[in-house]
Amino acid sequence: MNFKPLKRTPVLLAVAVLLLVCDVRLLRLDFFEGMERMTYDLRVRAAQRFPSPVATNLAFVAVEESSLAAVKSGRLGYSYGLEWPRQVYGRLVEELAAQGARAVAFDVLFGELRHDHPPVQMANGSVMESDDFFAMQMRRADNTILATSPETILPELFATNASALGDISSVKDSDGSLRRVRAFCTIRRWHPLLRQFADRPDPDRPEISFDLDRARLAPGKIILPQTGTTNVVEVPVDAENNFELADFFGDKLPTGVAPKAKAFTDQRVWHMGIILAARDLKLDLDHANVDLPHGRITLRGAGGVERILPVDENGCFYVDWELAPNDPRLLRAPIESLLWQDKLRLSGETNGLRDDFRDKLAVVTYVIHGNNFTDEGATPLDQHTLLASVHWNVANSLITGRFIRRASLPTEIVLIILLGALTAFLTWQLRAVSASAAVLLLMLAYIAAGFLAFIQYRYWLPLVFPIAGAMLVEHVSLVTYRVVFEQREQRRVKSVFSKIVSPEVMDELLSVEKLALGGARREVTVFFADVRGFTTLTDEMQERVAEFVRERQLTPDRAEACFDEFAGETLNTVNLYLSVVIDAVKKHGGTFDKYIGDCVMAFWGAPTPNEQHALACVRAAVDAQRAIHALNHQRLAENASREVENRARLSAGLPPKPPLRPLQFGTGINTGLVTVGLMGSEAHQSNYTVFGREVNLAARLENVSGSGRIIISDTTYNHVLRDDPALAGTCLEMFPVSVKGIRNAVRIYEVPWQTLK
Repeated sequence: MNFKPLKRTPVLLAVAVLLLVCDVRLLRLDFFEGMERMTYDLRVRAAQRFPSPVATNLAFVAVEESSLAAVKSGRLGYSYGLEWPRQVYGRLVEELAAQGARAVAFDVLFGELRHDHPPVQMANGSVMESDDFFAMQMRRADNTILATSPETILPELFATNASALGDISSVKDSDGSLRRVRAFCTIRRWHPLLRQFADRPDPDRPEISFDLDRARLAPGKIILPQTGTTNVVEVPVDAENNFELADFFGDKLPTGVAPKAKAFTDQRVWHMGIILAARDLKLDLDHANVDLPHGRITLRGAGGVERILPVDENGCFYVDWELAPNDPRLLRAPIESLLWQDKLRLSGETNGLRDDFRDKLAVVTYVIHGNNFTDEGATPLDQHTLLASVHWNVANSLITGRFIRRASLPTEIVLIILLGALTAFLTWQLRAVSASAAVLLLMLAYIAAGFLAFIQYRYWLPLVFPIAGAMLVEHVSLVTYRVVFEQREQRRVKSVFSKIVSPEVMDELLSVEKLALGGARREVTVFFADVRGFTTLTDEMQERVAEFVRERQLTPDRAEACFDEFAGETLNTVNLYLSVVIDAVKKHGGTFDKYIGDCVMAFWGAPTPNEQHALACVRAAVDAQRAIHALNHQRLAENASREVENRARLSAGLPPKPPLRPLQFGTGINTGLVTVGLMGSEAHQSNYTVFGREVNLAARLENVSGSGRIIISDTTYNHVLRDDPALAGTCLEMFPVSVKGIRNAVRIYEVPWQTLK
C-alpha cells in the first residue's frame, strides 16, 4: 500500500481537534457525562442477557399487599393495620434465626421508639414493650443489620442490640438514576448529654438548646448554634475532644460520673450490602485499608480472603446490577409465610416446617406499590426499580469478587488520542467514501469492544468522547478540509488533464499528494504522428467542388454552401483519423499534448512517472498504425454505397461526394531529457507540454518517416531493447539521417508494425 505523505496543515488540524476534545473532557461537563451514562445503562441492560455466576445464598423477604392482609386478618395470632408494631419484625427475626439465616438486613428505618404500640404478651404471662421485644430478638439472633444513614440516628435500644448498622443512603447522578453507592458513611454520635439538650431542651434553661446539625469544630472548642436563634454556645474541649460535664451540670454532677467525656465519636458505617458480604466472607471491616487517593478499599478476612473494592475519590463505587428482584436465582418469600412458621414453631407444631433461609443473607423490604413504604427509583435497569435490590447486588459483587471498573481519566485520554490519530490516518489515506466507511467500521468495532468488555469483564470503556469527540469530529474536520482544499487541487488537475490522458492516468494523478505543474526536467518519450497526403486530398476535394459549381452555375450562396459541406466532411475525416491516434495514446498511458494542424503530439513519462515510457510509446504507435490500417479497409468498403448515394445527390442537384480515400500516418519518436510543465497563465488558456532539443528531434523524425512508417531514434531503441528485447529485435536500423537543428547525423530505426505479432 502506498501511503500519502502527510501535509503540515491537516496534521496541525488533527492535533488541534484532539487537543480540543481532551480539553473538553478534562472539564467534566455534566452534559457529556450524562451521554456517557446513557451508554453505560445500555451496557448494563445488555449484560442482563448474559447472566454471570452469582452467590447462591442471597434471599429476599418481601412485605407485600398479601402481607398486610395476613397481619390484619388475625390468623397469625395478632391483628394490626398498616403501621405494624416492632414486635412483628421481632417475630420475623426470631423465625429466621430458628432457620439458621446467616444475616437479616432490614431496609426499613426505625428512627424512633414507639411507646404507643401495643405491648407483647410473653409466654410466661409477662408483658414487654414492642420495641423491647424487637431489641431482645435482635440480641438473641446476633445476625440483624439495621438500616441507618447520616440523616437518621437510631435509638440506642436498637443500635446497641443490632449486630451491625448498614448505610442505605444513595448517591444518585444528576439525572436521578442510582448507579453508584458509597462504600461507607461517617456518622457522628454526640454525647448523650448534648443529644439530650438537642432533642429535649431543659425548660429551666431555655438558652441551652442546640442544633447539632450545624455544629462546627474550632481549635479548642465546639461551636453549637442555638435552635431558632443566631446565638451560639461555645463548649471548650481538649485535644481529644473531651469536655467538662460540670459546664452543664454545675455542682449537681451525679456521683460516679467521670468529670470529662468525649463530646462526640465518629463511627464508620459500611453500606448494607458490604456488611452482608462481610458476614458471609468473614471480612474484618474494622481494619479495612481505605486508600481513596488511589481509588481502592482493601478488605481482608479469614482464610486469606481479600477483596479490593474500586472506588472514586469520594469512596463511591458502581453497582453491578446482576440480580433483579424477580431473578429466579434470588430466594424470595413473603413475610407472612415466615411469620406463620414462627407461630407454628412457638405452638410446638414443628412438623413440616422448612428452613429455606439456612445460611442465607436475607434482605427485608417493602414491595407494596402506590404508597410511601416502597422505595423505588431509576436505575440502569428500569425507571421503577426496587432500590433495596442494591443491597444484594453489592453483596453479590463482593462475594463473587466481580466489580465494575471504569477506565481512568488518563486511560480515556490515551484512547481519545489513539483512536483520533487512527481516524485521521484513515481519513487522510483513503478516498472520502472509503474513509467514511472505514471510520464507521472502526466506530462499530470500538462500540462492540466496549459492550464486550463490560459484559465479560465489567470494564467500562468510555464511548462518547472517543467516538463522538475524537473519531467523528476528527473525521468531519479532515473531510471538510479535503473537500475545501484538496478537492480544489483535484479540480485543477482535472481541468488540465481530463481530455489528454486516460482515466487510469487521471486516477493516478488525483492520488498524487501534490502535482508539480510548474516546470521540471524529466526524461520522456515524445511522439509525433502526421497525416500524409491530407493537403493533396483537400486540394482535390476543393477542385471537385469548384468544377461542380462552374458546371451548374450555382448562385454564390449555394456555392458557398457546397464549399462548407465539403469542408465539414474534410474536417470530419481528419478528426476521425486523429481520434484513432489519440485513443491509442491514452490506451497506453500517454499524455496528449496538442494538435498541430493534422499532426498529433503526445509524450510519455510525465506528469506521472513511467519507467517504460519508450516501450509504451512504441506500442501505442504500432496500435495506432494498425487501427488506421483497419479504418482504411473499412472506408474503402464503404465506397460502393457512396456511389449509390452520389447518384441520388446528382438527381437532387447536389455535388457528388468524392470517394473515400485511405490516409496514412508518418510517426516519429524520440527519447530524452526535456522541460515539462504548464505553459500559459491562470487567466488564459494553459497547456501541459514539453519542449527542448529532444522534442524537436522527434518532430524531425516524423518528417523523415514517410507514409505509414514508424521511425524511432537510437535512444528510444536502446530503451526498448532494455524493456522488450523481442520487440527491439524486429526493428530495422536505417541509414543515419541529418536533420535540421542537429549537428551530427542521427541513428534511426524503423518499427515494422505490419509484421509484428
